[in-house]
Amino acid sequence: MRKKKLTLLLIIFVFLLSCGKSGKADNVQENRSTNRTRETKTIVVPDGMTLDKRYNLPEGYTRMTFQEDSFAYYLQTFPVKKYGENVYYFDGREKPNKVHDSILDIDVGTQDLQQCADAIMRLRAEYLYKNKRYKEISFNFVNGFDANFDKWASGYRISNSANKSSWVKSGKEDYGYENFRKYLIMVFSYANTYSLDKQMKTKDIKDMVPGDVFIKPGFPGHAIIVMDVGQNKEGDKVFLLAQSYMPAQDMHILKNFNSKNSPWYSLEEIKQSLNTPEWTFTPDQFKTF
Repeated sequence: MRKKKLTLLLIIFVFLLSCGKSGKADNVQENRSTNRTRETKTIVVPDGMTLDKRYNLPEGYTRMTFQEDSFAYYLQTFPVKKYGENVYYFDGREKPNKVHDSILDIDVGTQDLQQCADAIMRLRAEYLYKNKRYKEISFNFVNGFDANFDKWASGYRISNSANKSSWVKSGKEDYGYENFRKYLIMVFSYANTYSLDKQMKTKDIKDMVPGDVFIKPGFPGHAIIVMDVGQNKEGDKVFLLAQSYMPAQDMHILKNFNSKNSPWYSLEEIKQSLNTPEWTFTPDQFKTF
């Protein structure tokens, strides 16, 4: 009888011990499940040196994709300077108004010319020049004159007098980059938001892609360019905006002081107006090349 009791106690002890082990393992598994959190990507990736590598999309959004030879892709993958650098004017002074999140890796020049509309024309022209689409590099002056780079590169120059412009044969053919930059200086001197607005086409804001522009023509007016776009399953879009300003300054990605997802802006935010740090636009001021 005593042996039976000892045997029974031993069985109960082993049973309890095995349950304890099982229970401990279950607790560990439960704790792991409880402590497992969904990894949330931060918006800014400081080490990224192109726009698409510098900025993650807000949760639920996917970056729109485009062909590698498109203007949209060119802007999405545009090089950026080291994160945390400041914006500087053409004359080397630092911009006091800190409205930028990143700076595009492209020079501003040494003259007070590459301002808002000029910066947009610069990006468009650089893309077309890179792809040797010279005949498409064409911008209107305020007086309506069509300043075409292909004509310029074939040896002609532009004579401006009494609000009139005309071509004058004065040199040899030159499609080199230095001559291209001279052409742009001429364009920046005689074109602005007024002329660029007239040259561009109105577009529905819901169809936004990189390369589209918010523009308010005037003296002065302002213009900013869409650099990147993402969308969610519901069709809402988020986008990055870049600008130069007055005086001529480094092109920069604008912060969105009204959103936790800065520097991304959202179409959902635009009811009657798009509020950026230094200018307010309306949806009907949305255009494309």
